[in-house]
Amino acid sequence: MTDNLSGIAKSLDKKLLLIINPVSGKRMILRHIPSIISIFMNAGYIVTVMVTSAKGDATEFTAKYGPDYDLICCTGGDGTLNETINGLVKGNVNRPLSYIPCGSTNDFANSHCLSTDILEAARNAANGKVIDYDIGRFGNHYFTYVAAFGAFSWLSYTTDQHMKNLLGHTAYILDGIKDLSKIKPIHLKMTTDGIIHEGDYIFGAVSNSTSIAGTITLPLQSVDTCDGIFEVLLIRMPKNLSELDSAIRSILSMDYSSPQIDFFHAKDIFVENPEGLEWSLDGECSGFYNSVHISPIHSFLHLKS
Repeated sequence: MTDNLSGIAKSLDKKLLLIINPVSGKRMILRHIPSIISIFMNAGYIVTVMVTSAKGDATEFTAKYGPDYDLICCTGGDGTLNETINGLVKGNVNRPLSYIPCGSTNDFANSHCLSTDILEAARNAANGKVIDYDIGRFGNHYFTYVAAFGAFSWLSYTTDQHMKNLLGHTAYILDGIKDLSKIKPIHLKMTTDGIIHEGDYIFGAVSNSTSIAGTITLPLQSVDTCDGIFEVLLIRMPKNLSELDSAIRSILSMDYSSPQIDFFHAKDIFVENPEGLEWSLDGECSGFYNSVHISPIHSFLHLKS
């Protein structure tokens, strides 16, 4: 027994910061913590566990303690991942990040072909390869895969957690139908790489992902997550039921040729609107903005998976 323990101790030559969101999704992560720690130890990591208890904890943990570790791993949903990546940026932490997705819909994981099986994701996190991805700068904040406004952009943070746990993506759709009264025209001016888009819209997203807000899927061939370029989707305010039907059909079929939809690629984006516009970043409410500059940070995220 002593020899075995001595052998394990000698092999633990790397340090891991494991950030756990215990209330994400169905709280499934709680039953797997010992197994996850064992997986990382078998891969040679001394594991330090930090558990979040309030919004912003993952950002603070990563920024303050991240530089002391060889690898940072967070468990939770897209919001926890967003907080952790904000910590990497704000703390100037140049370390690889692993992610064990255990949220309700896991848009980032689905878009980037990450396993949503907790133990398989942990094994991939411990032993996988590092792949670089872009992230987005949104004023003084940062997003992992999407900045969105308008109809359905609020669903990730207003849909009841119990419903999300029970129904997953279906909960977002049902909540969106329930809140159709919230859909109002938003007049804005978006300047992208010198080209002006101006009009009345009901939804907009600047993304680096094939999945947006748990409800919209972009064509795989249109998205490159490490090209320094965003995909931009704008849905115009329909004048009648026929135009609304056209927009919905286009989204469901992933055919974005409808005249109700503007879909294009852009790098440098500046958004202006008459009064404060509410944005969500990675499904979490970010606040109201009269104007905002959005730009990519190329190859910033070193994701080990």
